[in-house]
Order: sequence, then C-alpha cells, then structure tokens
Amino acid sequence: MSYLDAAPRNPDGTRRRIEIVDQTLRDGPQSWWGMRLRKDMGLPMAAELDRTGFHTIDLVGSSIFEVLVRHCKEDPWEQLISLSRAMPDTTVRAGTRSNGIVTFGLTADSVMDLWVRRLCAHGIGSFWIYDGLFNTDKIGRLVKTVQAEGAQALPCILYADSPYHTDEYYAARTRELVALGADGIELEDAAGLLTPERTRTLVAAIKQAAGDLPVEIHFHSNNALAPLNYLEGLLAGADRVHTASRPLAAGVSLPSTENTVANLRYAGFDVDLDESRFAPVEEHLLRVAEYEDLPVGQPAEYSLFQYRHQLPGGMAGTFKAQLRDRGMEERFEEVLDEMSRVREELGYPVMATPFSQLVGTQAVLNVVTGQRYSVVPDEVLIYAHGFYGKPVAPMDENVLDTIMSSPKARSYENWEPPQPSLAELRQRFGDVSDDELILRLLVPENDIDVMRATPQRHRDFAPTSRQVRFIRELVETSVGAYLHIEAGDFSLTLEGDH
Repeated sequence: MSYLDAAPRNPDGTRRRIEIVDQTLRDGPQSWWGMRLRKDMGLPMAAELDRTGFHTIDLVGSSIFEVLVRHCKEDPWEQLISLSRAMPDTTVRAGTRSNGIVTFGLTADSVMDLWVRRLCAHGIGSFWIYDGLFNTDKIGRLVKTVQAEGAQALPCILYADSPYHTDEYYAARTRELVALGADGIELEDAAGLLTPERTRTLVAAIKQAAGDLPVEIHFHSNNALAPLNYLEGLLAGADRVHTASRPLAAGVSLPSTENTVANLRYAGFDVDLDESRFAPVEEHLLRVAEYEDLPVGQPAEYSLFQYRHQLPGGMAGTFKAQLRDRGMEERFEEVLDEMSRVREELGYPVMATPFSQLVGTQAVLNVVTGQRYSVVPDEVLIYAHGFYGKPVAPMDENVLDTIMSSPKARSYENWEPPQPSLAELRQRFGDVSDDELILRLLVPENDIDVMRATPQRHRDFAPTSRQVRFIRELVETSVGAYLHIEAGDFSLTLEGDH
C-alpha cells in the first residue's frame, strides 16, 4: 500500500497531531555507544532538545548509572541533575524494571521506591515501567509510587514473537495495566521483530484495550522495518512514536527524528516540532563521534537471522564478542540454536532483561558442559520457582524436573526474596545520603572510589579545525607538567598544570 496522505483527518478536517518522545540522550547512546554518553557530550545539545517541542525526553535508567561510574568515571547523579536542569521546558523520563535495578536478580521494594523518589527529586517527571512477565502487583505498586511523587507512569509492553504472544494475549495484558491506573501504555519492540502486518493488528488491539489512554510505540530498526511499522502503528491508532537524532538512530537503534517527521507529514499527520533545532544536535553528535572515535548510526538490512535469536538491540554482537573472549566464537551458531531451544523449554520468556541474559547464560552452559542443565545459574532456579512471575507458556516438564532435582533448586522451595528496610541497608553502608545509598547498591564501592579519584573530563566539542582538535587532544590526554608541540613554523610549549 501507499502511505502518502493515508492518515484519516479529524472530524473538523484538521490533521491528527502525532507527538514525539526523544531518545537522543538515552536509547540512542545505549544502542550505539554502549550507554557511554558523558555529561560533556550531552549538555551542549540539551537546550536544543528542550526547545524542539518533544512531548518527553527519555534520559536515564539504572544500567546507565553503572556504566557512567565504571567506564566514564562520572557521577551519574551529577549528570542527571545537570541535564534535567538544562531542559526545564520538557518532561524528562526514566525507565525501570518493576522489580529490579541493574542486577538480573530481584530488588527490594524499599530500594525500588527510594530509586523512584530520588529520580523525581532530581527532575524526572515520567517513567516507563517494564516487566517481561507482567507482574501486575509489582507494576501496580510502582505506578502508585511514581504517581505519589507527581510523575506519570507508563507501563511498557515488551513485544516477543512466539505462538503464545498473540494479539489477544497483549490486549488482555493491556487491560490489566489500564486497571492499575496507568497514565499511558508503551509498546516496545527492542529486537525489531515486528512486521507491518503484525504491527497493524497488534497496535489496533492494544489501542482498543487502552481506551482513552495514549499509546506510545518504541520500535528498533534492527531489521529495517521500524519506519514502516511506525506508519502502520499510527494508522492503527497509536499516539506517540520514539525517535533519536540521526547520528544515534537506525540499525540497532530507533528511526531517526528527521526521517520520521518527514514520513509522518507525507502520510498526512501533523507534527509540531521546531525542525531548525535538528541540525545543531546532529552536527554536535557527529563531532562527538569524530572526537571520541565512536560509531554513528547505520541502516540495517532485513535479515531472517533476527527471528532466530530475537536478541534486542546490539546484544547479538555483544554476545558474539563475549564468546570470542572465551575462545568459543566458532560455536556461536550452536549457542544460538541452543538459545532458541532453551527459550522454548522455559516457556518463551521475552528476550529482554533479565530473561535474555538468563536464556543466553543457560544456553552457553549447556553447550560448554555437553550435558544440558547439568549446571543451572541461581537466576534460572529463581525463574523456575516463579519468583520472576508466571511464564507465558508452561515450562517443559522434563526440563523442569531436571532443574528442580538439584539440592540447590530444593533450597529455593521455601525461599522468599529478601525485603530489607532502608534502615537495615544503612547499617551496611553507614550514615550516607539517599543518593549515595542508591549508588552503593548499584555499583561496587571500589568502582565508586575510582570514579571519585579520577579527574572529570570536560572536553570542548565546539567546531574547530583538525589541527586545533589535535592540539586539544594532546592537552587533554598528556601526562605531566610539560608539553611541547612543534610543526614547521608552529611551536607551542605548555608548562605547569594544564
């Protein structure tokens, strides 16, 4: 079909307006730069993003905290405060699992509540909350916590491809989420598995079940279909789409803001954004990528291989690199086949955190040991006992019997996830602030100490000549109190603390 002018008009003849959620500061860097967006990279474009007219700007998640401390040697609270203050005119958003932050295990309710409260205290006004097994008790409790802080709560539906993840299944889950008092519904296809045909029926079913609540769609471009799927989803009734600036879009990321806005207007929708802000953001990100030797977004080709492993974003590449580090790269295909088998045996969990890691780890262990399920990680035992929630489909009975036969598995029969109070946690960490308590729960103390002992980087990404950039890089990376540069008739000497 042709999508030109395909959008139906409002009853008064005007075009239906579509809102945009920006992912340039969160999912774009997460997909292409491994979350390694420092404050000095993000802050120069924050004002431009704020004035563009986005409905919401997604900014942070707990995994970003860990990456900023460990790899960027930067205080994530300081970055959050700086960026949120630089965008006073737009609602900024955070994402969280309903029952865990950073680790693949389960997090105490007291910590989840404190996490939400501290994010709100530092400017977060909206949350997307995900749970691959739809634990409505945990989701509902967090929705109330978020709303009590004056923020909006949008539960997220994670798309998966299986015989059990039908339109009817997702419509039923949507009705359950609406009943929790949600402020909206987000549908995310992190692995880029949706086809236009499935998008059409799925979004229509979710929108009908959501009633008057807004429905957002967040589709990754792993399989090159996301731009088409956005048009199909909006024609089926979705209200908002998620995009990123072009250098951090496409491929394992989301469709670009630039192309999406053009497509929506050609299709007959109205989009109220200040497009003069697009170019400064794009140019800044291209300079950051050049200075820091980082990749820029590249379109993907359609590949049926994506449906074989169903891994989100760039996880397939990460997984292959991990196998290479262990000298197992040649067994990549074997592990992927095992992952498909393990996923089916465990009841088709959606391939998103923590279940993609659980399935992947179990598959590697099965291949390495040569005896399937002879070694089972604690997280898989916890999953099998139902502590993550009820699987979408029944687990394979023979596999379940094998898993449950070990002494370690039997030790979980009467286990309950720990629910320490904040007072009990403070006995462990001492009299620290709420922000410091969260940070120490997220990241090992040694990593925090190293971060605080490392001088902060404040790189200037302003446009300049190649020669000046070279000198600036030498100054920024030189060690010691003396630097001499000489080239032709040019000479520069720096002495002292530079």
